[in-house]
Amino acid sequence: MNDSRIEGQKILIVEDDEGLAGLLVDEITDAGFSASSVASAEDAEVRLVDWEPDLVVSDLRLPGASGLDLLKKAAALHAPPAFLVITAFGTISQAVEALKAGADDFLTKPLDLEHFMHRVVRILETRRLRQEVDRFRQIFEFENFHGMYGQSRPMRILFDQILQMAPASGPVLIVGESGTGKELVARAVHAESDRSDGPFIAVNCAGIPENLMESEFFGHTTGAFTGASKSRQGLFEEAHGGTLLLDEIAEMPMGLQAKLLRILQDGSIRPIGGNREKQVDVRILAATHQDLEQEVNNGLFRQDLFYRLETFTLNVPPLRDRAEDIELLAGRMLTRFATQMGKQVHGFSDQALSLLQQYPFPGNVREFQNALERAVTFCTGSRIKPEDLPARIRDNANSPDAMANFPISARGPDNRLPTLAEVEKQYIAHVLEKVDGNKKRAADILGVARRTLYRRLG
Repeated sequence: MNDSRIEGQKILIVEDDEGLAGLLVDEITDAGFSASSVASAEDAEVRLVDWEPDLVVSDLRLPGASGLDLLKKAAALHAPPAFLVITAFGTISQAVEALKAGADDFLTKPLDLEHFMHRVVRILETRRLRQEVDRFRQIFEFENFHGMYGQSRPMRILFDQILQMAPASGPVLIVGESGTGKELVARAVHAESDRSDGPFIAVNCAGIPENLMESEFFGHTTGAFTGASKSRQGLFEEAHGGTLLLDEIAEMPMGLQAKLLRILQDGSIRPIGGNREKQVDVRILAATHQDLEQEVNNGLFRQDLFYRLETFTLNVPPLRDRAEDIELLAGRMLTRFATQMGKQVHGFSDQALSLLQQYPFPGNVREFQNALERAVTFCTGSRIKPEDLPARIRDNANSPDAMANFPISARGPDNRLPTLAEVEKQYIAHVLEKVDGNKKRAADILGVARRTLYRRLG
């Protein structure tokens, strides 16, 4: 019987013997897998892309390119399939070569179908376990990704997108609410890029007076304006060979936006008072908590610049959308602040952790960090207790807003109000949804043992 965890996986048969190919497809399909067959390596290359099989079963000797050639093409894919080689007795040496090139196993003709299916199941199960190990390794590695902590799905997606975008050379737009860590995201993009040895310069566009912006960004020559007693490099020149983060890009004046667009197009700047342009090699990252598309509609942001920036967009999730990271973040920050303050604080009471998990943190990670620093400061024991937390976090549990998003639905055809048992069931489902199905955290928030929660889910 096939393992249910690998049933339905896709197997591509590459065999020019039509009878054998059909027999293998039937055998594989009967075992609960999806199967497809082609007669050449060239056709198989197309199927590798448009069908993305989990396993390729290929004869070594094929018309045109060989099975070994196909193996090399498959191994170069972003998510390579497992590979089982079929060979005649006379080509055992080629089978060994295939194993060295990355094949998972080989079988000789004539095939014993029972033995063949045993190998197929074993290869797929090994591949599944390997993927699981890789996934756990990735989670472990990403627990601290350039100063950002997270194991939740939104954060793993963000980390993966950073790794994909970092090698590119185009601008990146980083969007997220205040306090989510947009500058940390920008620094991660820089660190993962081939510019990591170059400078990283961050500037807050909202913090520079408008009349000084052009000089700050492009520099000026001696005597360019009153008080310009000597020439000065601008931020674009300082960031040459590296990365420049334009934080709060929505606050940039329209005139300067036009000049930024030109830099993005041809990489040239002209200092104030200068009579010639300079080439700069700078990757632009822009960050904002505002809706730039709405700013375009309001006539406050250039549409052409918006389209140029949004090609690569990173959305930084708010803390309320990554509830499963709360415990990890709390532990990391607790350790850091306790060490800084020289205090022996080692954990949280269940009630304190539950309060942290319920609070929406509108100020995101920045607010969370401030709350933890306060908690460690006022803690007099070895564990953070509810009274150590800011009042707004303690009061949130009793606030009417805490239930504002909990829909109590009418039950039954007569539109009657639900029973207490029905409301309890709905609320448990509501809490589970908020914590992405994490039953341990749901039990903590509900104030019951996990065994009790399982029983009530029943």
